[in-house]
Amino acid sequence: MRADSKGEVRDVRRLMALTGDMESLDKFRCCFVAAADRLLALTNPRRFSPDRRLALQVAVWALRGVTRVILANNPLSGALMLLALYWASPWQGLLGTLGLLTSTLVALILGQDSAEVRGGLHGFNGMLVALLMGAFSSAGDWYWWLLLPACLGSATSVFFFGGLTPVLDRWDLPVAVFPFNTVIVLYFLCTGPDNPYFPRRLAVPPSRSPPNVTALDATEVLRGVPLGVGQIFACGSLGPSLLILAGLCLYSPLQAVHALLGSAVGTLAGLSVAVRHEWLYSGLSGFNGALGCMAVGGLFFTFSWRTHLLAIASAFLSAFVDIALSNLLGSTGVPACSWAATLTATLLLLLPGAPSAYRIPLARVGSPERNLRSRGRWGAADAEERESTDV
Repeated sequence: MRADSKGEVRDVRRLMALTGDMESLDKFRCCFVAAADRLLALTNPRRFSPDRRLALQVAVWALRGVTRVILANNPLSGALMLLALYWASPWQGLLGTLGLLTSTLVALILGQDSAEVRGGLHGFNGMLVALLMGAFSSAGDWYWWLLLPACLGSATSVFFFGGLTPVLDRWDLPVAVFPFNTVIVLYFLCTGPDNPYFPRRLAVPPSRSPPNVTALDATEVLRGVPLGVGQIFACGSLGPSLLILAGLCLYSPLQAVHALLGSAVGTLAGLSVAVRHEWLYSGLSGFNGALGCMAVGGLFFTFSWRTHLLAIASAFLSAFVDIALSNLLGSTGVPACSWAATLTATLLLLLPGAPSAYRIPLARVGSPERNLRSRGRWGAADAEERESTDV
């Protein structure tokens, strides 16, 4: 019985190693690659090349970058989410992969911070730039000319990230998706529906006249809640959205709950101001709420009942700001993207008083469950450090 129980414990630990940030993968990958290199060198020295090691590392960094889009950090989750994108649209999947690899490789060439590159922090902005270009292109799928601005825009996001990092580090703030939002808005302002090379469709404000003329479909509204999670990747299909949610749950069940909760709150916010029914049905009303709720509900703040309520407030605020910005920018045909959740989360991170006591230093941010387990150890370590420095 004892042997069986020990075996069950080992099996549980192996399964748990696939969740969270998967830090053990880095150690395992280093050992695996070193063993493979030694084997190749012994069997056929001519085929031994360090390029194989770099390719494997870039693949892991890129998959981490996929999950950074949805405030996660797990390469296995990234593989599921990338599969969901290809399921929804192979063209969108290709664009996202191209943007992801372009920004990651440009960051490597420019010698950006190695920890940021390994964590996928340079890849996800480039991926979002490419995905939004494809989502708003009116030229249809497999319009190969679009690969040019997708690559250039993804590369440009690396420059914005590198420039904003030292500025925001002064307040211990994440760069987040400021580069993506800036680059994609600039691109949309440079193009339009009549552009001969890169035509795009215009964004429609959520409160555009005439008002809704059909009865609200409750089933479609409920369907729009998980779609709000998928819309973080510019994905409007239910099956791929559920797969994205499953990948997020693999990283952190708490994060997945906050994603659904935030999307539902965003949908309620849209209902309260009578946005167009299409916004509710497609999930566009909920994705900023999902991002705002996840950022506060355990990622940048330790989870507690206080921060849980703050996460709900963040979801409402993100959703209302998104509606306001969408109406403002939509008058020029430009989407508001994720400006609302980015600005709301940044303001809440600067909030003084009681919430600041739950804030997690940026260098220590991990999965919500890990943050919750580690909070007590951080406090004890900080107390010992203060005592050792007292004169």
